Amino acid sequence: MEKAYIGVDVGGMSIKAGIVNLNGEILYKDKVVTDGKHDDVFLKDIHLLLEKVIEEGKKLNLEIKGIGFGIPGVVNNKKGTIDKMANINGRYLPLRDSLLDLNIPIAISNDANVAALAEQKFGAAKGLKNVILLTLGTGVGGGVIIDGKLFEGNEGKGAELGHALLILNGEKCGCGRNGCYEAYASASALLRLTKKYLNDYPNSMMWDYINHDLNNVSGLTSFECAKKGDEAANKLVDEYIMYVAEGMLDYCNIFRPEAFVIGGGISNQGKYLTDKLQSYLERHNYGYETAPRSEVLVATLKNDAGIIGAASLLMD
Repeated sequence: MEKAYIGVDVGGMSIKAGIVNLNGEILYKDKVVTDGKHDDVFLKDIHLLLEKVIEEGKKLNLEIKGIGFGIPGVVNNKKGTIDKMANINGRYLPLRDSLLDLNIPIAISNDANVAALAEQKFGAAKGLKNVILLTLGTGVGGGVIIDGKLFEGNEGKGAELGHALLILNGEKCGCGRNGCYEAYASASALLRLTKKYLNDYPNSMMWDYINHDLNNVSGLTSFECAKKGDEAANKLVDEYIMYVAEGMLDYCNIFRPEAFVIGGGISNQGKYLTDKLQSYLERHNYGYETAPRSEVLVATLKNDAGIIGAASLLMD
């Protein structure tokens, strides 16, 4: 029988589970709608989904060696609990204990951590040993790979790169602090910055792009207008790049990764984004003349990263 692992990607809208082989290929996947209001239903739905996926694995003549979870929130990887999660009412949910009857090893981690592991093992950073993943979405998720191993910190509560301080007493962050990296580098921060520039530059092409309605502002507004040569949009993009790259410079000096992998909606800008970030790093990086280069890459596994990364937690 071929060895395989199950990865579970828990989200606010759906819970996706897939069987992944040692080559990082998803052999089967299924999903259920997330019930975020009832803890018992939430855990039962996961159990039923896994029962179905395990049964499908048997049909494929696969030996399921472990089940990994990627959770968008705070976990305790020692106890196997979900301590806090966006869009879910409950706290300290006993996820691992609720699955003991399956008699399969269970691992649990943060969603950004498993995405980093997926990209390092099978995606954009395959073959590299020291990698940082940054997901630039509603918030900023971070994952750290050191010497080929996922770094999670005590209880799996470390590597919260989005909540490192970027500007003292700066913009309010969703975590309750002020000036976090997330408050400047996230897609949400880009939207806030775009609206500010629109108010400051009434003749900007960006107004036409959004049909003169601030409700139409998106992560595309500044980048697409900058590509067309709009002066305000280019200033805006440069400011946003500065915030993102300054945080990356801190992580360069702490971890000195071989590569940064950029995920999240902003990463859809591809090389237009990564070239600007790479240039900023090379112009400002402390000790760059003698330090190894940190390559800026775009995440490649996209929506499958959660399943593949979660499954990877137990592969080694």
